[in-house]
Amino acid sequence: MHQLLLRVWSRRGIRSVAGQMFVLQVVVVLVLVAAAVAALLLQSRNDAEREAQKRSLAVAASVASDPAVQRALTEAHPSAVLQQQAEETRKRSGVDFVVVMSPTGIRYTHPTPAQIGQHYIGNIAAAQHGGIVTETTVGTLGPSVRTVVPVTDPQGKIVGLVSAGIAISQVSTAAGREMPLVLTAAGAVLTAATGGSALIGRRLSRQTHGLGPIQMTRMYEHHDAVLHSVREGVLIVDPRGRLLLANDEARRLLGLGADMEGRPVRDLGLAPEAEQLLLSGRATTDEVIEVGDRLLAISQRPTVPPGPGGWVATLRDTTELSALMGRVELVQERLKLLYDAGIGIGTTLDVTRTAEELAEFAVPRFADYVTVDLADAVLRGEEPDPLSAAELRRVALRGIRPGVPFYPAGALIRFDPATPQAAGFGSGRMVLEADLAAFSGWQAQDPERARRLVAHGVHSMITAPLRARGAILGVATFWRSKEPTSFTHEDLSLAEELVARAAVSIDNARRFTREHTMAVTLQRSLLPHLLPEQNAVDVAHRYVPAEAGLGGVGGDWFDVIPLPGARVAVVVGDVVGHGLHAAATMGQLRTAVHNLSTLDLPPDELLWHLDELVTRIDQDRDGAGGTPTLTGATCLYAIYDPVSRRCTMARAGHLEPILVLPDGHASLPGVPVGPPLGLGGLPYEKTEVILPEGSSIVLYTDGLVEDRHHDIDERIERLRRAVEPAGRTPDQMCQAAMDTLLPGPPRDDVALVVARTRLLDDKHTASWDVPSDPAAVAGVRAAAAELLRDWGLEEEAFTLELILSELVTNAIRHATGPIGVRLIHDRSLICEVSDGSSVSPHLRRATTMEEGGRGLFLVAQFADRWGTRYTSDGKVIWTEQRLASQP
Repeated sequence: MHQLLLRVWSRRGIRSVAGQMFVLQVVVVLVLVAAAVAALLLQSRNDAEREAQKRSLAVAASVASDPAVQRALTEAHPSAVLQQQAEETRKRSGVDFVVVMSPTGIRYTHPTPAQIGQHYIGNIAAAQHGGIVTETTVGTLGPSVRTVVPVTDPQGKIVGLVSAGIAISQVSTAAGREMPLVLTAAGAVLTAATGGSALIGRRLSRQTHGLGPIQMTRMYEHHDAVLHSVREGVLIVDPRGRLLLANDEARRLLGLGADMEGRPVRDLGLAPEAEQLLLSGRATTDEVIEVGDRLLAISQRPTVPPGPGGWVATLRDTTELSALMGRVELVQERLKLLYDAGIGIGTTLDVTRTAEELAEFAVPRFADYVTVDLADAVLRGEEPDPLSAAELRRVALRGIRPGVPFYPAGALIRFDPATPQAAGFGSGRMVLEADLAAFSGWQAQDPERARRLVAHGVHSMITAPLRARGAILGVATFWRSKEPTSFTHEDLSLAEELVARAAVSIDNARRFTREHTMAVTLQRSLLPHLLPEQNAVDVAHRYVPAEAGLGGVGGDWFDVIPLPGARVAVVVGDVVGHGLHAAATMGQLRTAVHNLSTLDLPPDELLWHLDELVTRIDQDRDGAGGTPTLTGATCLYAIYDPVSRRCTMARAGHLEPILVLPDGHASLPGVPVGPPLGLGGLPYEKTEVILPEGSSIVLYTDGLVEDRHHDIDERIERLRRAVEPAGRTPDQMCQAAMDTLLPGPPRDDVALVVARTRLLDDKHTASWDVPSDPAAVAGVRAAAAELLRDWGLEEEAFTLELILSELVTNAIRHATGPIGVRLIHDRSLICEVSDGSSVSPHLRRATTMEEGGRGLFLVAQFADRWGTRYTSDGKVIWTEQRLASQP
């Protein structure tokens, strides 16, 4: 071996190919071994740091998620509980420290108790906001990793921080122990590689006879170029255009004989394009040339000096590869077609538009004409009947040119059972008609129309049923005329994929249509169709549901409710969300408001009862086993009294109304806002204002004023200016508000109510104070009878006198405080008896032996309606008598 090394390292050996190869191999081996050792050291360090990060994060997260730690952080002295637990965790996990601290960084635990109560040294900003802090620092223990994680309570509030740290040296100890073994192995590899290189150099030197690179290049230049064993043809052409060398594969590909070497390329009988390329000598790579029935990929390069000059060309047979690439390109085109279909079809939730998108997309990329026929039930949003005959509506027709005799769009077609459309709709199978001119049965629907289709050049078709979620919605038919080749069975799979994607979009649109129709029907049935007749206010209103594509029907509602005493309640509300759920909840709230209004409650108390109802609705839904649901609802309730001109309002999370005075001045009355319905806990406050006759109250929902591009206060100000001009009717005010704030389809429901106040003056009202003396009853009866004669209501006088006698007598006997009587001539004759007692009279039936107890029973029999209304001073018992002049 020693002699071999001396020989290799001799001056002559270094000049030889073998010597240079040996030196190069040794250098490469040295570099690789050094790189491997360095990479191992770097990888060991990185692995140790990552392991330290994982361990510190795991320990910190484990402590932070411990319920005992969370409870301890909420106590007055957490260190007493956490210090021992933190130290036990540190010892078990092998970390250097576990520190539990407050959200501001005050330590509750530390391996050194003296550090408890001090600020934590390190970055905790991200952990204070719910993140995780992991950092590598250099301290007394050397490089170490520490991690800080937040501790959150069940409500997600950060109640503390936990930090765990560990020195990297503790993790990297194993790698340090393995380093001597690694270095020993590297030395062994280096020794083995050097010995192997020496043996290879000796063998190479013997076979090359000690020749240098230049001599070997000259000797083997042509021999290396001639690769008879490869599957590529090799040609060498000299500068004068003569063929110097052609291997066996080149002869086979070009059809050359064995004696062609040395002859000019022009005399070889090659294809003109191949001959021109070989004579040009230009460099090219994989230039495809047709030679006979083959496609050859030719690469050509000039030879490198100091050779004889010329150029070398290699040839590869790519005929099969080209065919395969053609199929690959076809598959790629079809995949792109399906991808584009997924993007371009189903952009809207409209059944007809989705079918039109399918037809527009497929023409002319897949077919020359496309027709889409759907069951009428699908267009209505209903499930198609699988047992019905193939009676389909043509909803889409698209083609490369007009005038082809297809059934027009909109036509209702009853397909013959022998047609592919009927077969596909009934069985769900695709049908291919590759030769329409054969008239194999597809023409049974309309033979004359079929002959004209063939005359227009339509020669093949594919009928594909639109199937989604197990239901067949209709059929799509693809027709070819301009494309000379007919549809094939390979096209069936593409058509199937295409219609499958479209069918899902159509079914989604169908389902949306059904839900939207149901929601619209439900909400229309729940909203008031005709406003009740009353004389307190003139009312105009607008309701516009959100456009289907922008959200659909929601939960906005309004109502006008007549109240006793010629008063009226005007209410608007909004339920968050859209669809059936919002409409159904809206119906519940509207019904509840109607029921609560019969109790004649003030607005703040009514909203309190409504809030209780919404809370119970949420509890019922939570108890049904589904996901807990919080009903978001707002409401504004206003009561107007046309006698006193007093308007009392309260709101639960709703937008404030706008009051417009007769002179046109519009302002917000400052109604205190309460929490939305269902939250509970906070009381509602009411506001009372005195309105001049002819004032307008504008109530609206957020859909009118909310806009993503403008501030809501700015939009409310625009509404205020829109309703401000004086002299307009409530309907004109509604229209002005809609024109100003809703130039296009709304993204949310809009409810708008404008109520203009009226006044019942002294000609229609009268009141008396009654002393607490039974003798005063007769005077009240007489005064009331005289008033009714002035009003022309003599026929109602007897009944009113009976009612007054009973009500006033009861007030004198059982009530306290001042007693008052008020008569109101409105659509009915209203009698009100007020007193200072808050005790409501009890209606009962007296027995034959009892002397009393029949008065209130008689009142209930003679009056059309009666009831009790509580006030801040006591109560009011009222009755209503239908007038003969009223229906």
